[in-house]
Amino acid sequence: MKTIKKSLPFIGLSSAVLLTSPLAAAAEMDMSSMDHSSMDMSDMDHSSMDMSGMDHSSMDMSGMNHSSMDMSGMDHGDMDMSGMQGGEPPADARSPDYSNGVGYGEFGKPVMMGSLPTWGISVDDLGYQFEDDQINFEIEGWYGDDSSRLRLRTEGHAATEDDKEIDSLSSLAYWQPLSIFWNGEAGIAYNTENDKSALMAGIVGTAPYFIETDARAYVYTDGQVQLDLGAEYEWRLDQHWVVIPEVELTAFSKDDTDNDITKGFNELGTEVRLTYEMLSRQLSPYVGFSYETVLSDARDLRRQNNEGVDTSSVTAGVKFWF
Repeated sequence: MKTIKKSLPFIGLSSAVLLTSPLAAAAEMDMSSMDHSSMDMSDMDHSSMDMSGMDHSSMDMSGMNHSSMDMSGMDHGDMDMSGMQGGEPPADARSPDYSNGVGYGEFGKPVMMGSLPTWGISVDDLGYQFEDDQINFEIEGWYGDDSSRLRLRTEGHAATEDDKEIDSLSSLAYWQPLSIFWNGEAGIAYNTENDKSALMAGIVGTAPYFIETDARAYVYTDGQVQLDLGAEYEWRLDQHWVVIPEVELTAFSKDDTDNDITKGFNELGTEVRLTYEMLSRQLSPYVGFSYETVLSDARDLRRQNNEGVDTSSVTAGVKFWF
């Protein structure tokens, strides 16, 4: 120890005493300023180190960077995570009606809106045709839900002079969706113009470019088949003003001279309306112009009976729904 003191004259006695106890010296060393980043510890064997008695509660690891840690070799198969939240619930954890034993009160059990039956009435046309001095109408009512409905529909015209005759084609049908844009309907119908009943089947929906399309076939008791085709488009000018062009075509399967009907296409009707939607778009008064003509052999037949074959008229009316 004397030799050490001679070689280190600046070290006092207390320093010499510390050097005599290496473990005590290591305990008193301040290593906070040491840089461990360049230390290579890859060859060190930590498997025999007993750290069970170490207290990690006071260790501050908030500044550690774990992004470069490779944990791909770890086996998590033996980890017990049964106490963690999640997993399959017990069989009796929830009641089938989701009430969990709590009553629904005076309002009863709630029902999804899509499964509730409801009803509606739509008046697509209720207007006056000035040239022919008649009232045109097209009215439809239904009851049911989105998967099936019962529909009652009538369309035609009523004369306002002379005998005030009403010609209409009415049907009662079952309605059901066929696809996203198309619906099918089938039922019975009655035509007051020829005083005959019929079976009816049709397809109604939206064609490409948002063209509202309907096609209905009527099979009468005498074997006559009537086919009605219609197309309508709504050209919206702004939030209220809408221009609606419409076209209708009627064809028959055989001649019926008593009712001025010939085989093939018989009538073509067109109309353009300018409507103004009001009251949440439920009420729409309109003005328009209509043109109707008789086609094919039916044109000659009606001329022989001194009936008109071409008519055009200014129209005015209203359409609404509720």
